[in-house]
Amino acid sequence: MRAELARAALVTTAATALTLGLATSASAATATRTVVDGGTTYNLSVTAPGTASAAGQVVHVSGSGFNTAQGVYVGLCAVEGAPGAQKPTPCLGGQDESGATGASHWVNNTFGGMFANSSKFGTGGTFNVNIYVNPDLGDGNVCGSTVDCAVVTRADHFDTNDRKYDVHAPITFQ
Repeated sequence: MRAELARAALVTTAATALTLGLATSASAATATRTVVDGGTTYNLSVTAPGTASAAGQVVHVSGSGFNTAQGVYVGLCAVEGAPGAQKPTPCLGGQDESGATGASHWVNNTFGGMFANSSKFGTGGTFNVNIYVNPDLGDGNVCGSTVDCAVVTRADHFDTNDRKYDVHAPITFQ
């Protein structure tokens, strides 16, 4: 009987530890920003995991409140300062036009869905995408070591210098 109780206690402890570990690794960070563009106010929101595996992993990112006339890239980038202060760069995967790395996703209502890792906005300027994240951005840029990183949105190549749609959801790697 004692052996059965001991096994039950061990199973319960292991299950609790596993559940807590999963909850920690799956914890989400939400970043918000309100911008005015052309007299319209947009309440931007981006939700992404707050932590990820240092070995790299695919993460789910959702957003809402975006201007559907302005395409954005979603990816992992080095960030400095408040969202909109400086262009988030460098980004994991760089300019992945072939879609081979999965490190970024292009949300654009004109061309979304026509290319790898691209889609259109949903109702209300929403999106739900998956991107690959890894702390090594290349060229000596390592998240948490040499640069601060976040899962970001930023204006696409049609308006690359527009900082209004930059939203940063900080991420760390374990």
